[in-house]
Amino acid sequence: MLEAIAVILSLAFIGWLIWRAAKKKPITAHIAMYGLCCGASIFTIAFFMTMDITKMAKIVACIVIGIILIFVAARWQQRAKSG
Repeated sequence: MLEAIAVILSLAFIGWLIWRAAKKKPITAHIAMYGLCCGASIFTIAFFMTMDITKMAKIVACIVIGIILIFVAARWQQRAKSG
């Protein structure tokens, strides 16, 4: 079941990239970083959902990891603009 979720989310992301290409929107550096974060989050969610811990702990862990990933991406983008 969890592998199916990871595959579906990966296919949705690939579909989003194809949709962007069909609209002829450029792939910039921050879009590439966004894509890497999306891919990492898909497999992080699948990994955490396979662990044998309570459901609430899984949800909290996913939220915390998401916050950390957003913070790191924002810092990288801020440094790229100022540097």
